Amino acid sequence: MRHARAGKKLGRDSAHRKALYSNLAGALIEHGRIKTTVTKAKAVKPLAEQMITLGRRGDLHARRQATAFLRSRDVVHKLFDEVAPLFKDRPGGYTRIVKIGPRPGDAAEMAYLELVDEEFVAKEREARTPEASEIHLPETEPTEDPVPEEEPEPVEESGDGAEQGADGSDDAAADDEVQ
Repeated sequence: MRHARAGKKLGRDSAHRKALYSNLAGALIEHGRIKTTVTKAKAVKPLAEQMITLGRRGDLHARRQATAFLRSRDVVHKLFDEVAPLFKDRPGGYTRIVKIGPRPGDAAEMAYLELVDEEFVAKEREARTPEASEIHLPETEPTEDPVPEEEPEPVEESGDGAEQGADGSDDAAADDEVQ
């Protein structure tokens, strides 16, 4: 039994899994969006957000921690200089998972793991009242479905291929006489 064992194994040993997480998080920081399976995206999302939080801190210790995990100075440089300043006012939630359907080869559920790109606007929460929490739907009368328009009848084409010219137009000889 796996009592108190958090995280997915993904069919890999610990070193392979750590390398996978490092590579996926580095690719996300470098490219802004990666296409992977839903399970891998869910596994690497908290680690990628932790790296962005380190980038927001911006001190030397955070840079060394990010370099130890990501193992690429170029990716760490981009994280601290380009990516982290975009999220300076956002209190978390730097990434999103967008499901895109099954992969054709093995029907594995695929998803995009991408950085959130819209500006974060901090706003105060509204006080909830008991009346506001209840949902009231207006009662409406059922309406009749609109009648679909009839499709025009198809035009029959002539079965004689001799009358058509090389360009597919009818009466190619008549076109030549006019010119």
